[in-house]
Amino acid sequence: MKNTITIALMAILLASAPLWAEAINDDCVVVTDYGVKSDGKTDAADAIQKVIDTHPNKTIYFPDGTYLISKPICTPADPAKSVSLRLDNYAVIKASPKWSSEEAMIRLGGKDPYKGITVNGSNYSLTGGIIDGNVERFSDRAVTGVSIDSGRETVIRNVSIKHVKMGLHLKLDAEYSPSDADITDVNIVGTDVPGSVGVLVEGTDNTFTNMRIASVFTGVHIKSGGNCLRNIHPLFIGPSKKPIAGYEDSAAFRIEHPDNWLIYCYNDQFATGFEFTSTRASACTMDCCFCFWYYRPKDQTHTAIRAKEKFIGVVTNFMANFSTDESANVLLDEGKPGGDGVFRDLRVNENIVKKDDAFYKHVEGKLLRW
Repeated sequence: MKNTITIALMAILLASAPLWAEAINDDCVVVTDYGVKSDGKTDAADAIQKVIDTHPNKTIYFPDGTYLISKPICTPADPAKSVSLRLDNYAVIKASPKWSSEEAMIRLGGKDPYKGITVNGSNYSLTGGIIDGNVERFSDRAVTGVSIDSGRETVIRNVSIKHVKMGLHLKLDAEYSPSDADITDVNIVGTDVPGSVGVLVEGTDNTFTNMRIASVFTGVHIKSGGNCLRNIHPLFIGPSKKPIAGYEDSAAFRIEHPDNWLIYCYNDQFATGFEFTSTRASACTMDCCFCFWYYRPKDQTHTAIRAKEKFIGVVTNFMANFSTDESANVLLDEGKPGGDGVFRDLRVNENIVKKDDAFYKHVEGKLLRW
């Protein structure tokens, strides 16, 4: 009888054990076991960096708590030194009020650069938790949440990045090799100031899946090719009932390079949904993308797709639902005529079709009017 009770109690304790217990069993390195404070008051930057530097090829685990940092945390790209960072759901890495660095709070591959994918340890990750830039709304203080500085096949998943002027920056690494990063289930909240960016992409061949980006003036800024974006939803949140300084330059997706694929990407309230900065840049494929405006000041223009030069993209199953002030709305703003881009099975408001006919020459298949 006693053995039965003991076994039952052990089962209950194991079932209710916190995630850090699982982490210990998985041979993770728990930062609080190495003197890292999670009280939100003590500067933990040096202590965290020491744990990373002295535990190569380990998963570095952060239990729930607030870890204040005054300078960037760098993980190595060198496979012999690399680590993966794993944060519990309510673990917060927070920028100190004294933060002054131009670099990101978390720099994946930020030290010991390496190029290649064949060596064990060459792909490293950041998983879970909250990266808090500690910047007040409408403040122009520049803090970046996370960057990928070098290496390939880096993974970022299940992370919230909040209160930052730039959420995520994928850089070209030291040898200009592709990023090949996989970013999934990441939420970003900016500071609602001109110049704020959710994601800046300079490295190539990345995948972005299931992302929500809010309170920025540019949702995703792509300067490279070979990127696939799937279910990405930038939302402009600034004041809604009066003119907004800089709103006319806001864009959910700003693309400067050809050969990108956008699938179920959604502009919500930005002045421009999809902006292509050149004829070459517009050579992208879009499927099941859409734009939606339910309110905005009536003296500001809404544009679904802007091609600053010729439009040569392929757009299928596109939807645009403009707000009531159709006189200021444009489906396609094409800077130069003569592009051979196409819309296939386009759906758009009945009223806007009557007032904007620049896109007609690009329509193939059905034009579905609301």
